[in-house]
Amino acid sequence: MSHKISFIGAGKMVSAIVKSLLRLNVFEANEISCCSANDGTSERLSQETGITRYENITQLIQDKPNLLVLGCKPQQITELPGDILKGSSDTLILSIMAGITLSRLKKSFPDARNIVRSMPNTPGQIGTGITGYLFASQPSDKDQETIQQVLSSLGDVKLVKEEIDIDRVTAISGSGPAYIFEFTCALEEAGMKIGLTPELAKDLAIQTVIGAAKLMEQSDCKPEELRNRVTSPNGTTQAALESFTKNQLRSIVAQAAQAAHDRSIELSNA
Repeated sequence: MSHKISFIGAGKMVSAIVKSLLRLNVFEANEISCCSANDGTSERLSQETGITRYENITQLIQDKPNLLVLGCKPQQITELPGDILKGSSDTLILSIMAGITLSRLKKSFPDARNIVRSMPNTPGQIGTGITGYLFASQPSDKDQETIQQVLSSLGDVKLVKEEIDIDRVTAISGSGPAYIFEFTCALEEAGMKIGLTPELAKDLAIQTVIGAAKLMEQSDCKPEELRNRVTSPNGTTQAALESFTKNQLRSIVAQAAQAAHDRSIELSNA
């Protein structure tokens, strides 16, 4: 039986996609298959959702799914014998692997109907992510709709214009959650340094970040305007923001994003 959608890999991101697609009734369990390395993840996902599990990638690819999602480690694809991947002309390929270019994907899947490279981020695991994506060639309306459905299961989706944009997306939203986690750690540490207990410092830091993020999401104002609204002249917030400016916070963030961007290009060219 040929499945409509198959996944190579069954980690957190793939599990989130599968469970969301089933919850939204985009696909039935008997239309989905998966396989993974011998780490037990595909077996667990199959048991939790009722989707088909294959023992190896060869079986899954020979099943010729309509959409093949690459959610594994890159070496799992590059280590495959080339003849296994031939004859996939009816298959649309969607990669959620970091650092693997469209040209490398084309070499692995030369007969694919089309190929999509995407960059999701970790909040996609709970459906609050944002994913940038791009087709190798002009898609049919049906393929465009399918990819939108699958990637929107992780949250918001943005179609980018050129492949270099994927490296830019990686620097901002792909790696970005770690920047927020690090800032939260810094806020927690600052709380302890001014005398708060570790428990209270942690709770205040985490809930402040969560609350501010929700306010940004629900407000029609830009972040800068929200910042201005909470900043009274000569008040406590202004004192803190002046310290940020003096220490060039925006420059630090820009340098960090540039470093992530440059590393993304390095990995793609490796």
